[in-house]
Amino acid sequence: MQHPENNPQYKGLNVNKGIAQPPIINPYLSGRKRRQDYSPDDFADGIRKGNITILSQAVTLLESQKEDHQALAQAVIEKCLPFSGNSVRIGITGVPGAGKSTSIDVFGIHLIKEKNRKLAVLAIDPSSERSKGSILGDKTRMEELSREPNAFIRPSPSAGSLGGVARKTRETIILCEAAGFDTIFVETVGVGQSETAVHSMVDFFLLIQLAGTGDELQGIKRGIMEMADGIIVNKADGNNIDRAKLAAAQYRNALHLFPMPPSGWAPKVLTYSGYFKLGITEIWEMVNEYIAFTKRNGYFDFRRNSQAKYWMYESINEQLKNHFYHTPDMETLLAAKEQQVLNSEISSFKAAKELLDKYFKAE
Repeated sequence: MQHPENNPQYKGLNVNKGIAQPPIINPYLSGRKRRQDYSPDDFADGIRKGNITILSQAVTLLESQKEDHQALAQAVIEKCLPFSGNSVRIGITGVPGAGKSTSIDVFGIHLIKEKNRKLAVLAIDPSSERSKGSILGDKTRMEELSREPNAFIRPSPSAGSLGGVARKTRETIILCEAAGFDTIFVETVGVGQSETAVHSMVDFFLLIQLAGTGDELQGIKRGIMEMADGIIVNKADGNNIDRAKLAAAQYRNALHLFPMPPSGWAPKVLTYSGYFKLGITEIWEMVNEYIAFTKRNGYFDFRRNSQAKYWMYESINEQLKNHFYHTPDMETLLAAKEQQVLNSEISSFKAAKELLDKYFKAE
């Protein structure tokens, strides 16, 4: 830009040229490669070879809501399915603050270092009901495990689906198994509805409890206790050892009041310290004993088959629900019927019946 002050008619005035403006686009980004578009065969081959980057991209496809992403993800799963099923799937739950993430960190290091295992951790992170966002910060509490090359940690947002369990966690398990991970941890949001969903996708369900919080009786909830294959009382160290042993005795007494589980396995109660890494070996002896026991009596395969059937029906229910609510004609009719219900012109039940009748006739 030429400054008028530099015109010869203005004697004694001289304005230097300004600095050239930098380009809007960062020139250092021009050499970066764009993410490659993979075919289902490319994804499956990369996953089979243990490529963590491709595995992560495949999991992202699973979590995507786009139809083309969903179609590609299902094609990848079909190709990986024959190579899955060879891991031990363990669900880990407990009240918030019980030390789930810390325990997973300690358990994972024990399995990798002592047992030479490959571990995948699927950590479910609660989503905000207001913003729908998640922090996805579980890795920050798994400091040692996050640095291990034989560990894959994938936090996923619950997105309000299935009581806080990420909708695609079961399919992610298939991809991780195809990638060669022989141990899968599924961490739940916390004690609540999500336990039922996690229980329906794992082989062993581990409940972490605390002692000395004045909550022992509250912790003995029939639903969650009946699902647990093993209970461990955390923070059994220092001045808390006696309280931990007392809590463990209370849980054992409570388990005696429940009927024998279908597996024929009587759940055990152990104490340990995640912070001081005490009692870790005993916990994994219990898990291995359970796996061996259920494989001998046939319950292991029975449970896997039951879970596969359960998730088929869950998928049908979810697809029907999504299709119903996202059909354009139904969206308009839903708003009209909702207003009629609010105006007390029609009952909720009759409105629902008329909506469903209209939906099925349209189909």
